[in-house]
Amino acid sequence: MAAPRIDTTVDGPVARVFLARPEVRNAFDGETVRELTAAFTAVAAREDVRVVVLGGHGKVFSAGADLEWMRTVAGFSREQNLEDARALWALFDAIDRCPRPVVARVQGAALGGGAGLVAAADIAVAAEDAQFGFSEVRLGIAPAVISPWVVRRIGLSAARELFLTGERFPAHKALAIGLVRHLVPAGELDGAVAGRVAELLQAAPGAVAAVKALLRAVAGRTPEEVRETTAEVIAARRACGEGQEGLRAFLEKRRPDWAR
Repeated sequence: MAAPRIDTTVDGPVARVFLARPEVRNAFDGETVRELTAAFTAVAAREDVRVVVLGGHGKVFSAGADLEWMRTVAGFSREQNLEDARALWALFDAIDRCPRPVVARVQGAALGGGAGLVAAADIAVAAEDAQFGFSEVRLGIAPAVISPWVVRRIGLSAARELFLTGERFPAHKALAIGLVRHLVPAGELDGAVAGRVAELLQAAPGAVAAVKALLRAVAGRTPEEVRETTAEVIAARRACGEGQEGLRAFLEKRRPDWAR
């Protein structure tokens, strides 16, 4: 039996979902995509999990597509390619729609689909020496499946340059365009991720899930278009148990139940 491509561990309220093929720089293949999708589906269904850390074992977060997989897909029919692309889309959608906040822990390099994983996460923390790139055009293909998440994260202007050149770019540029939110020395990466996790655990889990859904609902729409949506969300949150507990805790000058 082949070794698992994804390593999932749960420590209290924190799940760690790590790519587990450091010998190939955590590159993607079809089975990796299936296992990673299944891992996110599983942690999303767990009420005890409140934060997910997405990472990769070894020196590299993810180098993108696996060479052997690329040789295989080169011989695919159009229908096989469509099926493969839809499976990859389902992975990014599962990360994006996960009701738990997802923190990407990025070291070494995040290329192609690996950079797509970073874009699909809620918060990305990267080592200062990490490298990024959307290199698909240099292979004669396109960063098509990851494009909705990447363009939403970095904007059309940056995507036009980086998608069209396929060039690699350093972590400080990834920070400047918004692909990552925090840069730290490599030796401080775990501590910085832990800091983000600690802040996220101060938030009510139901409110976090509602906010993630709210952000998807309002993105790219005018205030008028989402007037009723936003009103419904705040009305529901004020009336629910978490909202009531949060208000009581504030008035009583104590920590709410979920932050104890």
